[in-house]
Amino acid sequence: MEDDGKPLLDPVRAEESYIEADQNGFDSLDPKSRRPFYVEPRNIVDKDTQERVSAEASVMNSRMQYYSRLTGSSDRLLIPPDHVIPAPDEIYVYSPLGTAFKIQGNADGSGKNPSIITIFAIWNTMMGTSILSIPWGIKQAGFTFGVIIVILMGILTLYCCLRVLKSRAAIPFIDTSSWEFPDVCKYYFGSFGQWSSLAFSMVSLVGAMIVYWVLMSNFLFNTGKFIYNFVHHVNVTDTDVGTNGTDRVICPFPSKEHHANHSADEYMTYGNNTEDVFDQWWHKTKTVPLYLIILLLPLLNFKSASFFARFTFLGTVSVAYLIILVTLKAARLGFHLEFHWFHSTDFFVPEFRSLFPQFTGVLTLAFFIHNCVITLLKNNKNQENNVRDLSVAYLLVGLTYLYVGILIFAVFPSPPLSKDCIEPNFLDNFPSSDILVFIARACLLFQMSTVYPLLGYLVRVQLMGQIFGKPYPSVFHVMTLNLIIVGAGVLMARFYPNIGSIIRYSGATCGLAYVFVFPSVIHMISLHRSGQLRWPSAVFHSFLIVLGIANLIGQFLM
Repeated sequence: MEDDGKPLLDPVRAEESYIEADQNGFDSLDPKSRRPFYVEPRNIVDKDTQERVSAEASVMNSRMQYYSRLTGSSDRLLIPPDHVIPAPDEIYVYSPLGTAFKIQGNADGSGKNPSIITIFAIWNTMMGTSILSIPWGIKQAGFTFGVIIVILMGILTLYCCLRVLKSRAAIPFIDTSSWEFPDVCKYYFGSFGQWSSLAFSMVSLVGAMIVYWVLMSNFLFNTGKFIYNFVHHVNVTDTDVGTNGTDRVICPFPSKEHHANHSADEYMTYGNNTEDVFDQWWHKTKTVPLYLIILLLPLLNFKSASFFARFTFLGTVSVAYLIILVTLKAARLGFHLEFHWFHSTDFFVPEFRSLFPQFTGVLTLAFFIHNCVITLLKNNKNQENNVRDLSVAYLLVGLTYLYVGILIFAVFPSPPLSKDCIEPNFLDNFPSSDILVFIARACLLFQMSTVYPLLGYLVRVQLMGQIFGKPYPSVFHVMTLNLIIVGAGVLMARFYPNIGSIIRYSGATCGLAYVFVFPSVIHMISLHRSGQLRWPSAVFHSFLIVLGIANLIGQFLM
C-alpha cells in the first residue's frame, strides 16, 4: 500500500538509469537505455505466427503510446517507466519493408548476429535478378570499360550507403535509435521527404515485381517446353543461329539491331497437329504470362507473408547454382577474347562503348540496398564494425558480379557467334534442351514464385499504411492494387520482355533519390548546421547529385 502513493516517474531513478547506460554503452535491447517500440504481432516473422493482438499487449501498447505523447522524444524525463516496457522476449525490430522480426536471445545482446552472419545477410539481400543481366551490361559498355564501371559503381554506391547508415547519428537531441532512412528524410524535408521516399521505394519494388513476372514467364515457358519434349520424345530443330555440340550456345537475334520487344524463342518443327496445338497454347509472350495470374494473384491477397519468408534461403541456393553453372560452362566452352579498343568487328565489340549508361543503370539497382541497410545492421552484434562489415559485403557482391559477368562474356563462342548476341538474360543464350540450364530455370522459377508475394506484401504495407493507416484496409483496396501490379507485369511480359531495360530504368529512377540525392543533400545539410561544411565536401556531394541525374537521363538517350 505504501507504493501506491509513489509517482510512476522517478526523476532520480530515471537519471541514474541513463547515467548507467551511458557508462556501460548503448544497447538497443536494454529497456533502460532506449525508448521502446512495440509492434502489434499481426505480421511477425517467427515460427508461430500470431494473427490477433492479446488484451495485455493492447493495454501495454496504449500505455506506451500515452507516455510517448507526453513530451518530445529528446526529453528523458517522461519516457515510459520500467513496468510499461515489454519484456525482452516481446521486443520486435520493425523493418522499413513492413515486416517485424522477433528478437531472439536475452537483453544483453547475446541474440544479435555476429559479423559473418550480417555480411552474408547483406550479400544475400543484394543478390537478385540483376546478376542475370551483368554479362549483357558488360557487352553494352565494352569488356574493359564494363569491368571498370562495376568497380567504380560498387565504390560509389558503397559510399552513399555509408552516408545513409550514418545519417541518424548526425541528428542532435533526438533519440533516433528506432528510425529508418524515410524517418530521416521526413526530419530534413518534412512531408515531401516522407512521400518522395515512399514514391521512389515503390519504383524499386514495383520494378522488381515486373522483372520477376517477365523472368517467371520466361522460365515457365522453357521449363514447360523441356518437360513436354522429354515426355513426348520430341526432336527439336532450332532455326536460331548457334554452335554445334552438347554445350550449344544460340544467338536468337543475329542482327546487330536487337528489337527490345523480341524474346528468345526457339522455333520448333513438329510432325503432327497435337504438337502444333501445344505450341499455340504454350507461347512465351502470348499465353504463359497469363497463366501465371492463376498461380500468383491469389497469393498476393494473403494478409500475412510469414509463410513465404521461410523460403528466402532459396535465393542463396539459386545464386550458388548459377555460379556453379557458369563455372561448368566456362570449363567446357573455353575463352574467346580479342581486344579491339574503339572499333567493333564481326564477332567482337569494342572495349569502350557509348552505350555504357545502360550498364550504370543496371548496376544502380544491382548494388541497391540503401532503403533497408539500417535495418540489416541494427542486429549486428558489434555496432562498431558496421562500416567494415558493409564494405566487406559490397566487396563480395562486386566480386560475384564480376565473376559471372566476365566468365559469361569471355566464354561466349566468338567466332562463330558475335559477342553482340549476349542477351539481357544470359540464360536465353542456351537452348531449352540444355539440362543444366533447365535446372537453373526451374530453381529460379520456384524461388521467384515465393519472393513475388513478399514483394507484393511490402508494396501493400508501405503504400496502404501511408494512405489508409493500415496494411489491409479492405479486400477491394488490396485486390485493386494487386490487379494493377499484375497487369503491369503481364503487359511488360507481353510487349516488352527486356529485363535489362526494365532493370536499368527502375534502378536509375529509384537510385536517383536513395543512392545519390537524399544521402548527399542530408549530409551537406547536417554539416552546414554544425558549421563543418567545407567547399571540397560541397563540390564532391554536388557532383554525386549530378551523376545521379545524368544516370537517369542517360537511360532515355540510349
